[in-house]
Amino acid sequence: MQQNQSTRATDHITLVKSFAGNQDHGMLVKKSHFIDHMLLGLILESLGHPLLRVILWDGREICGAGKWGATTPPIRLLIRDRSALLRLIADPEINFGEMFVSGRIEVQGDLAEFLEMIYRALPRSRPPGLREKILTMLIGKQGNSRRSAARNIYHNYDIGNDFYKLWLDQQMVYTCAYFADPDASLEAAQEAKLDYVCRKLRLQSGESVVEAGCGWGALAIHMAKNYDVTVKAYNLSREQLAYARDRAKKEGLQNKIEFIEGDYREIEGKFDAFVSVGMLEHVGINDYRALGSVMAACLTQSGRGLIHTIGRDVPCGMNPWIERYIFPGACPPSLSQMMGIFEPQGFSILDIENLRLHYAKTIEHWWQRFEKSADQVSATFDPAFVRAWRLYLAGSLAAFRSGDMQLFQVVFSRTGCNCIPWSRHELYAAGITHGVM
Repeated sequence: MQQNQSTRATDHITLVKSFAGNQDHGMLVKKSHFIDHMLLGLILESLGHPLLRVILWDGREICGAGKWGATTPPIRLLIRDRSALLRLIADPEINFGEMFVSGRIEVQGDLAEFLEMIYRALPRSRPPGLREKILTMLIGKQGNSRRSAARNIYHNYDIGNDFYKLWLDQQMVYTCAYFADPDASLEAAQEAKLDYVCRKLRLQSGESVVEAGCGWGALAIHMAKNYDVTVKAYNLSREQLAYARDRAKKEGLQNKIEFIEGDYREIEGKFDAFVSVGMLEHVGINDYRALGSVMAACLTQSGRGLIHTIGRDVPCGMNPWIERYIFPGACPPSLSQMMGIFEPQGFSILDIENLRLHYAKTIEHWWQRFEKSADQVSATFDPAFVRAWRLYLAGSLAAFRSGDMQLFQVVFSRTGCNCIPWSRHELYAAGITHGVM
């Protein structure tokens, strides 16, 4: 919400409290109703009068579709008490999520469509207020120590493998898939992504690869199995590592893959390729130079690498509700911030691709599968947990659809390395590798 709108709303909240003196009860109720409508009007005005109906705790409603004529807004936002309304106005970024999870706010209609409508209504570029300036200052200093990185990983990824099995693909890939065909299944698209990464790295038989943040091991197994390389894969999640080691053993690859409990700072040895898929978001902007130093130390003279990460068009912090409850310590970078990894080490950028809409399609699949399993999730955890993850998945889908979030794949090499492709034919030619494209 824009800073001037927030200031106006705060002034109106103070005005509400001033009526609590010796006012006649009936008059106080009327004035409270008037102020409720005024506050809601400010919100809807700041959002461009979206096609939305807001229903208050006493049945009153206000419609944000004034310029839509007689069209009935398909989405209803229920606010169950006045305190919820005031909290929503005071700090929507954190309080909307908290009150949605507690049930004090409800969205009737397509939740992702509602959130996308909000994202698209907010200005893409606006002068930062005091809160944004403070966040930017903190983000600029943000880093994750080994201890905090481990704590953050346990918070999300060690919820339990059984939870993720309900809605991820069969290989348990918790990152953006690659839909060469938009109608492909999630399983096929994740397999295509794994191979897409390998082709971008131009892996050759007998080479060595180090992977930072390996998840449940799908990429490491794909590289070793289909490209005959040896892999060292680092991860801080014990649940994921146990699953990955068991799967590698079942596929007879335990001699080609070493899964190591540790983060990128513990990487040792020399490798032909470095790869990180979905890990950079958790590193912390202030530690990018350290990550670059590790990459420079571990790559051979002809080494190359790929980093796959959620990102932003401009430097900006993670949504505070998601950062607090889903991904503590996370910060998706802009491309300018990512250069803090490469430039100090003299790496050459070979390719940058934005797969934003591929991630939107991936999350569509996740969300559909999650909703089909909601009763099982609720039985294991509780309804509030279900609502939190429902909001997270819907919000992520909306963010990628609207362009609020990006998905970058950056390929790099040491300066002066000429072992690079002349064209992108190998990346996009159908069926050239393992029949997955």
